[in-house]
Amino acid sequence: MTANTRVVVIGGGYSGVLAANRLTRRTDLAVTLVNPRPAFVDRIRLHQLAADTHGAVVDYADVLAPAVGLVVDTATRIDAAARTVELAAGDPLHYDHLVYAVGSSSAVSGVPGAAEFAHPLASLEEARALKRVLDAAPAAAPVTVVGGGPTGIEVAAELAEATVHPVTLACGGLLGPYLHPRGRRSVARRLAALGVTVLDGPGSRVTAVADASVRLADGRELPSAVTVWAVGFSVPRLARDSGLSTDAEGRLLTDETYTSLDSPHIVATGDAAAPSGLPVRMSCQAAVQSGPQAADTVLARIEGRAPEPLTVMFAAQCISLGRRNGIFQIAHRNDIARGAHISGRAGGRIKEFICRGIVGQLSDEASRPGGRRVRFGDGGHRERLLRQRSATESVKG
Repeated sequence: MTANTRVVVIGGGYSGVLAANRLTRRTDLAVTLVNPRPAFVDRIRLHQLAADTHGAVVDYADVLAPAVGLVVDTATRIDAAARTVELAAGDPLHYDHLVYAVGSSSAVSGVPGAAEFAHPLASLEEARALKRVLDAAPAAAPVTVVGGGPTGIEVAAELAEATVHPVTLACGGLLGPYLHPRGRRSVARRLAALGVTVLDGPGSRVTAVADASVRLADGRELPSAVTVWAVGFSVPRLARDSGLSTDAEGRLLTDETYTSLDSPHIVATGDAAAPSGLPVRMSCQAAVQSGPQAADTVLARIEGRAPEPLTVMFAAQCISLGRRNGIFQIAHRNDIARGAHISGRAGGRIKEFICRGIVGQLSDEASRPGGRRVRFGDGGHRERLLRQRSATESVKG
């Protein structure tokens, strides 16, 4: 190892910031974080930004270790052979090790009219644009939120509580598919209390979007002055455009230590990683575990040690239902919901505690790099998934 080994982290979200901070455990590393924005986006609060109940932005000075150099630019290509990262505006960055933490973005929709008339909510710019549209809309203008997952539920509840717009949630299937039926009933009751019209079942799938309406699979046409698109996520094309091995969705393929199949000098983390072709569920909960683990893989390789395989444990799914209510859906370690949940104001307090705590985790890792424990047992769930896939492939072969 040479002095000032260069480590570049692409992406300044939850996993990228935690990885960069943890890498400063070693003072002989020159750690650079590349991010297109000069401030940290607290993405789990973007629905609040749209409803004007939170800014969803934190100064990097509050969450990033002082030893990490911040480059505000966009990575356009990774040259694995030359170990460089090309930037949209600045000179290329040379690296000895690279952490690929580009996260995820709004899913591209093939639904007619969605790209033209619907408003996604996966980025800071999208949330701000949606807020401007909502502010400009007449008071009684109907809002349709498309998507019955956590994002759709949260934005529907937030808008119903914080604005005067009548809100309809078109689930396109089951309301809260992850939730246990008991938790789902609790969420449905809260949405009803907020005045949200919930449309679920197969007939509620949106098949077309116009400037003032949406059409459903069962033929219904709903008036919609503002349509919010909260259906799924996609990942940036950076890895694919750089000629690196990716899965069908564009996630960087890695082994179980998050190391790229193409180069031992590239480690992935967060939503854009596909370890063993079996990516973990896209979530902040996974990001805050995988970011530090990716950093540990880099440190192990620098120090000549064998990196440890990933471990990500899902304990729950937490959904806000306005500012004072929420649900904390308790889960088994195999990421399947239990019958138990905490709802109402207690659920809302837990959700807010978690949101504040995540920013606190970033700050703690900045001031005490390596101080957090990030490896938790999942009861052998991932090992079972890998064995099942191997057995299935053997049968097919």
